Amino acid sequence: MPRIAGDREPAQPVSAEQKERYARILRAAARLGSKHGSDRMQMNDVAKEAGVAIATLYRYFPSKNDLFVGLMNSQVHRLSSAPAPADGLLPSEAVAEILVVASRTMLERPLLATAMLHANNSAQLSVGREGSSASQAFHVVLHRALGTEDPTPQDKRLVRLIEQAWYGVLVSVLNDVITMQECEDDIRLTSKLLLGPTYDPAPPLGSSPVLDRMEN
Repeated sequence: MPRIAGDREPAQPVSAEQKERYARILRAAARLGSKHGSDRMQMNDVAKEAGVAIATLYRYFPSKNDLFVGLMNSQVHRLSSAPAPADGLLPSEAVAEILVVASRTMLERPLLATAMLHANNSAQLSVGREGSSASQAFHVVLHRALGTEDPTPQDKRLVRLIEQAWYGVLVSVLNDVITMQECEDDIRLTSKLLLGPTYDPAPPLGSSPVLDRMEN
């Protein structure tokens, strides 16, 4: 019989051996999720490919949703470890570049991206206002780009809105509503409109930074 996971918090790896096993599970899930998506990927197959017992898999990831949220977390962790956006960018542009890079990475594997987004949405519903662990980590990355390491409620609201807009753009690409180029253009425009008025320095009187950048 398939195992029915209990309603409990996933265990966290502590020792070097546990962390290596945990990483193997995530790599196996990424490979199988990229190939089969969430519906056709089986937990038994993940355990087999990762070379771990099924009980070990369920200890770290009590459900398939937990596993895909774990993959989303790993994506955010890599994003937070990546080099900062180039100097000279306005805060809204720095956020846009982070989102563009994240989009390119996720959309290389559409089935996996869809599974991670659905899992993260489910996690959001279950935890409420605190947000999923992946979203919390992602917000830290965006606040760092904006220079709001000690964010106010308004800062948090704007970051939450840009994240929600970004998810919508990703879904549009995954549903073949817009192209990848349109995705990137939409991300940059949304970031400029939503974050620019609050975080970007005011342009000198008589100048238009948008037109200046278009001309350059």
